[in-house]
Amino acid sequence: MNGTVESLTSGSITKHLIRLSIPASMGMVFNTLYNLSDFWFAGKLSADALAGVSIAGSVFFLILAIGIGIQTGASAVIAPIVGKYGQGKPEADKGNTDEINALVDQVFGLSLALSVAITIVGLAFAEPLVIFLGADDKVAPLSMEYVTITLLGAVFFVLSFAAAGALMAMGDTSSNRNALAAGFFINLILNPILTFSLNLGVTGLALATVIIKCASAVYLFWVLSKRLGRWSVPKFDFLKWLDLLKQVLPASFNMLTIILGGFITVSLIGRFGTDHVAGYAVGLRLEQVLLLPALGLNTAVMAIAGQNFGANNPERVRETYHRGLLVGLAMAAVSIPVMIFLSPAMMTFFTDDEAIIATGAAYLRIDAIAFYAYVVLFLSTAILQAMKQPFFPMFLGIARQLVVPVSINYALIVWFDFPMMSIFYTIISVVVVSSVFANWYTRRQLKNQ
Repeated sequence: MNGTVESLTSGSITKHLIRLSIPASMGMVFNTLYNLSDFWFAGKLSADALAGVSIAGSVFFLILAIGIGIQTGASAVIAPIVGKYGQGKPEADKGNTDEINALVDQVFGLSLALSVAITIVGLAFAEPLVIFLGADDKVAPLSMEYVTITLLGAVFFVLSFAAAGALMAMGDTSSNRNALAAGFFINLILNPILTFSLNLGVTGLALATVIIKCASAVYLFWVLSKRLGRWSVPKFDFLKWLDLLKQVLPASFNMLTIILGGFITVSLIGRFGTDHVAGYAVGLRLEQVLLLPALGLNTAVMAIAGQNFGANNPERVRETYHRGLLVGLAMAAVSIPVMIFLSPAMMTFFTDDEAIIATGAAYLRIDAIAFYAYVVLFLSTAILQAMKQPFFPMFLGIARQLVVPVSINYALIVWFDFPMMSIFYTIISVVVVSSVFANWYTRRQLKNQ
């Protein structure tokens, strides 16, 4: 062991939470800015290009879902090994290094296999999906330009997620932040060169993204090599992949239910007019930005709990959950007033249309009720995944994101002709009830650990 794997099995949990969550949150901010910059450059090309890239982004969620699953799975299986051996014990160093290296190699191999599957499936179904999402004869070719190139470069996206997950399990969230921050600034340089100077248009936007993700994957695996003393080599042990897939697939499927549920929600809101769809879409993006610190906290909780779970330290796992909830409550105390009082002002950054502003502000004010409930859901999921119990979050996600809200909202809107705002109240009601259930179940599992 090079001594560069961070032990989270001792020391102040609160300090660990803050130290890990801040870089993780900053990385997510840069990732959000990266996506917005692509939209900005696409808008400079033409309205059709912006529409094409926007629709392509929906297809791109296939890569994102698998990538997040790989990141979660890698963190869930590697963190307990780091905690199992502990740090500062020379006799344990070789075993720790060998076992982590073996797992990283399997994650590498599984990532390559899943990347090939994503590319094949994506290329087969991309065009029908683009058309289904509303692309007309002018927009569809532009969407396909972007989608085809990103699908061909899917391996770099998935490998970046895999390496980031392994590093997070070792207590390193800064390296992924560095990769995402550098990617954002490099994107600001590459996009105008490829898109305008070389006149590649939408193809230039996609190529810039693939190039940056390739560089990110190389950088993150280089950091891993420095920590573990060698470069990772992909291994293809299908039996060992099963343990990984038990963590990867539930997280990926949970992400897919979020996407599908979002599509259906938008279609129901669309019955009231495109202004309301735009207002909801902008409000949702603002909500996601405000939730970024909570998502960073989620990453920190998973890493700390995972290491302590491997170290057979249940009391410290419980303390991680409780401290995380307190830190999340402090975050909610800041964000909730912003959502209630500043939502109209935030909406004006994106539009001056009064109908769009009114819908977005209404969504943010109603959703403020559920802000802390989201935090509880995130942290409960993180703890359960760290304890290698990913199936409860998956089933709860299916119910929370898809089955319950879609069923209720369809009945309210289509059968009983309720107003559009009822959709928002259904969403926050389901989130609050789900958070109570998730908290109860998580505490029960922690007690029985």
